[in-house]
Amino acid sequence: MLVKRIGQQLGRPTQSLAGWVINKFLTWNNRILEENAVRLCRIQPNDRVLEVGYGPGLGIEAAAPLLSGPGGKLIGVDYSEFMHKVASERVKDLIASGRVTLHHDSVVAMPLPDDSVDKVFHCNCYYFWPDLRAGTTEIHRVMKPGGLMVTTLQLNRLAYLASKRVIPGQNWRPEAYIEALRATGFTDVRMEDRKDKDVTFQAIFATAAKPA
Repeated sequence: MLVKRIGQQLGRPTQSLAGWVINKFLTWNNRILEENAVRLCRIQPNDRVLEVGYGPGLGIEAAAPLLSGPGGKLIGVDYSEFMHKVASERVKDLIASGRVTLHHDSVVAMPLPDDSVDKVFHCNCYYFWPDLRAGTTEIHRVMKPGGLMVTTLQLNRLAYLASKRVIPGQNWRPEAYIEALRATGFTDVRMEDRKDKDVTFQAIFATAAKPA
């Protein structure tokens, strides 16, 4: 029961003692992954950028300064009400400026128009989606043709959590996510090993397919 509750809080933190602990854990554990997801997206000043599962807002904080052009816009979607509150407080000045908009919504039903974002990034996220293909289909829908998506993870840590049943099922495996991406219209899908500040991690890249 405890292991299941930890997994639930990792995927969707609530406003509780457990959620507070998970918030602190994510803030400490995800910073390098978030910053590298942002860097690997190669964000340009006028891009419209989406982060899926923004959590406490570390990736939003890292990406916002790169969107310095008049068309630059950063959008976040997270289905944890608690994380929405935490991130909204962290980046309240960016929200007030109009450069950042945070939504409390699910990845499978995002309040965004078709073909509206240039880049997408997320970290430690996809393995908590109830349906990988529904998530990748929706991400592909909102991306402009040729747009780049990057996700970052630490495979050895994921495998450990899965072995302890903190992360249930098999969706944590990169192969499952890569298969879902390819099945829903992404091309040039690949995973690479990366390293930053003595931290080894993996990055999955995918390009939204252009119309035939």
